[in-house]
Amino acid sequence: MAHETIGFGGGCHWCTEAVFAALKGVGRVEQGFIRSKPPDDGWSEAVRLGFDPDEIDRDVLIEAHLRTHASTSNHSMRGKYRSAVYVVDEAQGEAVRAALGRLQAGFERPLVTRVLSLGAFRASAEPFRNYHEKQAGGPFCTRYIDPKLARLRRDFAAHFR
Repeated sequence: MAHETIGFGGGCHWCTEAVFAALKGVGRVEQGFIRSKPPDDGWSEAVRLGFDPDEIDRDVLIEAHLRTHASTSNHSMRGKYRSAVYVVDEAQGEAVRAALGRLQAGFERPLVTRVLSLGAFRASAEPFRNYHEKQAGGPFCTRYIDPKLARLRRDFAAHFR
């Protein structure tokens, strides 16, 4: 089984974790905080995941990410919720930049999602990991996470677990 590591940040990491955990081909999803190189070295909510590119294409992961957070909004909380794809090396970065260029055509407004190096990762405290699984039916899940999962189920049905 092939394995590739990549990180995603954009909104609440509870939501981001649930989105990627719902996709076939994603083997592990680690919820927490990522920082990159300066000037993006402040901790930002994100996930680091491992996936099998033979089961799910990286471009599918990127598009699912773009469609499940405010990827065209440069809102005031972008420090805490940096819209980014965190890459492990320059080759992966080039591939992600190319994918973002191709995917831009499907959005009315410019994407604000950036390609950044995956620097340090710090996991969330244990009680917050697997949040959707532990809190299913709760107010946060029904208001924020469930609509994202419904969109995945609808628009990415072939990849939904």
